[in-house]
Amino acid sequence: MDITFQDLSGTFSVGDIALALSLSFLLSTMIGLVYRATHRNVSYSQSYVQTLIVLGMLISLIMLVVGSNIARAFALVGALSVVRFRNAIKETRDVGFIFLVMGVGMACGTRFYTLAVVAAFAISLVVVVMYRFNWFALQVQRQVVKVQVPAGGDRTADIQDVLVRYTTEFELVSLESIRAGALTELMYTVRLKKGSEPGDLVSALSERTSGQRVTVLTGYDQTDL
Repeated sequence: MDITFQDLSGTFSVGDIALALSLSFLLSTMIGLVYRATHRNVSYSQSYVQTLIVLGMLISLIMLVVGSNIARAFALVGALSVVRFRNAIKETRDVGFIFLVMGVGMACGTRFYTLAVVAAFAISLVVVVMYRFNWFALQVQRQVVKVQVPAGGDRTADIQDVLVRYTTEFELVSLESIRAGALTELMYTVRLKKGSEPGDLVSALSERTSGQRVTVLTGYDQTDL
């Protein structure tokens, strides 16, 4: 039996490989820097940014391998379909950056170099402008109030009396039995009145909860919990 091995690397040159991977690395690094500079929340992940850079280069490599071969493309889809990602993405914005580096990597791998550069800079500029001018921000700041009270007896009216004094609006979000039924936890979303401080609200509520825990989360709508 005659067994021969055919190297298909001749479909692109070493220069093509070096240029595609180098450009995808540079553009993905720029995107990672933009992500770091415009990140607002507390759960910044260095590993995520490094993954963005590696992902851009990997997509570029995959596109070099696939080229214009449809059979190769379907085989690759089948092989990658067995991969399962279990890490939760905390922000929808993070998903956007993943697709951005994938798009840049695809453009580099298919040797649309100008498209890759222009698209990476244009979309990064849009991200920076939205961050700088705080586009689509909701100017109404709300707080989450968690109150624990002993089980037995309705304490809702007492708590709402305090909320009426310190907030302009409030809404009961959840009512839950905790600690094997010994306590009841109530969760509200509220808007504090002008001049009211979270500490004042906590002190007033503590007088109605028999010493149980009271928590006020400020800026919860801008912080990933």
